[in-house]
Amino acid sequence: MKTRLITFLTGVLLLISLSISSQNDLRIMTYNIRNGIGMDMKSDYKRTVNVINKYHPDIVAVQEVDSMTNRSNKRFVLGELSRLTGMYYYYAPAIDYDGGKYGTGLLSREKPIRTSYIPLPGREEQRVLLIAEFDKFVFLGVHLSLTTEDQLKSVEIIKQELAEIKKPVFVAGDFNAHPDSEVIELLKKSFTVLSSSANTFPADKPTECIDYIALDKKTFKSRFFRNSFVIDEPEASDHRPVIVDVKLP
Repeated sequence: MKTRLITFLTGVLLLISLSISSQNDLRIMTYNIRNGIGMDMKSDYKRTVNVINKYHPDIVAVQEVDSMTNRSNKRFVLGELSRLTGMYYYYAPAIDYDGGKYGTGLLSREKPIRTSYIPLPGREEQRVLLIAEFDKFVFLGVHLSLTTEDQLKSVEIIKQELAEIKKPVFVAGDFNAHPDSEVIELLKKSFTVLSSSANTFPADKPTECIDYIALDKKTFKSRFFRNSFVIDEPEASDHRPVIVDVKLP
C-alpha cells in the first residue's frame, strides 16, 4: 500500500513539474504580412490566418497592417486576425494612410498587462516601437526604417527602453537590415539574436535576411533556446514568417 502511494505521489509531482515546465515554453513569430497581399498581389487575410494557426505561436509581431483604410475596404485588419486566431491584439499605428491608419501590431495568447508605443525615426515614413508587458517578459515589436541612420537611432532607442525594464525582453520584427550590417551589430551589443539566419525576403525566392527575433543579453542563456526556423511560405506575403521556440527562465 505504501509503495503504491509513493508511486502515485511521484506521478502527481511529475505531472505538476511537466505542467509548470510547459507554462514556460514560448513560441514567438514575427511576420511582415504586407496587409495580407500575397506574391500574387491578391489580398487574402485567410492565408495569413492559416499560416499563424498552423504553427500556433504564443505571440506574433505583425508588420504592415492596415486599420480602416480604403485599401482594406474599411476593415480593422488586426481585429480580424485576432478573431480568426483567437488571440488578443494590440495595434500601434505609425502613419495616416488611405483614409485610415497603417502600422504594426501584436497578437498574443496571453492578455498583456499593459501596452504602449513610442515613435521611432523614419524619414521615408514614421515608424513606431510597440511595447507589451506580460507576466514573465516584455515584448518589443518593430518595423524599422529603410534608412541606415534611422535604423541606428531606433536601435539606440530600443536600448534605452531595455535599460528601464527588469523582466526578460524580446524584440522582434522587420529590421530592414542584413545580419552583417552595422545595425544588427549594434543590436547584438544588447541582445542575442535567436532567429535563424535563413533568408526571409522576398517570400517566393528569398535572397535577404531582414526579419529577426532577439532576447536581451542579461537574460539569455543557451539552455533557454530551443529552436528557430523560417517558415516555407512563398505566397501569402512578400516576407516569410520566422519562428523561435524558447523556455523562459
